[in-house]
Amino acid sequence: MRRSHAHARDAIERICRRGGESRALRQDVLEQLRHSVGFDWYVWMLTDPATSVGVDPVAHVPDLLSLPTTIRLKYLTTLNRWTSLTVAANLAERAAESDLWSEVQRPLGVIDVASVALRDPWGCWGFLDLWSTTRYAADDLALLRVVAPVLTTALRDARAAQFRTVAVPLDQVGSGSGRSSGSPRIDQGPAVVLLDDGLSIVGQTTASDELLAMLLPGAPGVPPVPAAVYNVAAALVASEAGVDQSPPMARVPVADGVWLTLRASRITPGAVIAVTIEPSSPADRLDVFARAHGLSERERELLTLLAGGADTRQIAASMLVSRHTVQDHLKSIFAKTGTHTRRVLLSHVLGVAGASSGL
Repeated sequence: MRRSHAHARDAIERICRRGGESRALRQDVLEQLRHSVGFDWYVWMLTDPATSVGVDPVAHVPDLLSLPTTIRLKYLTTLNRWTSLTVAANLAERAAESDLWSEVQRPLGVIDVASVALRDPWGCWGFLDLWSTTRYAADDLALLRVVAPVLTTALRDARAAQFRTVAVPLDQVGSGSGRSSGSPRIDQGPAVVLLDDGLSIVGQTTASDELLAMLLPGAPGVPPVPAAVYNVAAALVASEAGVDQSPPMARVPVADGVWLTLRASRITPGAVIAVTIEPSSPADRLDVFARAHGLSERERELLTLLAGGADTRQIAASMLVSRHTVQDHLKSIFAKTGTHTRRVLLSHVLGVAGASSGL
């Protein structure tokens, strides 16, 4: 490994051990990769761990006007797709097999793209694409493969940390009291964004403006880039094309412990794509929580029963174990989640202060 690559590897491992908010972490890692691997443009997307649908980009691309087309082709391209990529690969001599490269990247002078899938046993936490006007070397790909596991763990830990912010008490949710000025309203029903097959937005409900701004805040006075909406819609298009069968759905944290769920579906007649945005259900939150904290299947089962209001005796009967075993599982869950009581644990899972159950 070249000295610059070894230095970058060590620096990236230090950044990941330090942890912190995922956007800052990604920017710090990109700075190290810029000086070692080198690239001209990049897209580093966080994904829903279950569906692998993108939700939160850190990106620098040359043409924002072509963003809907870029995202659509990203989801329709099978070469080096993050959902099937083992760890890391580049286009190299197979570039012509990629419609994304042929239609978007090649006209910009892009020669090669290095792609990294950030996946572990609990799900896919993101993917990284590095666009370059020069060809990547074998040791560039080797560096990306070496750092991929630590990057994955750091992103999963960052997701887990976002559950530690708890929303307002249950009796105040959606009431307006106790809600910070940056929190989205959650008592107005789902927001809806309508798109055509090219992912151009053709309509939206008034409630969507605030939620879109929460999903990817931009500079003051600048309309938000609806990247998560584009990604969920593109996932639907890919599913219809037989490229990927994951549900066109993604869950993303916004502010004050609030998580939103986006889903895409077709409206007929007219074949318009509708993306709904609404507060995540307790079950959706629990799924991401369990994955982000690395819970085992039995620990997830116990947590689901606990969130449904079951006590120790009922949990033991349902899981066919002793009460002592239930307590042992709880201790393990407490250790993994950094909590010490059932009430605090459930407040993190459900995002509501003082929660005792919610499923």
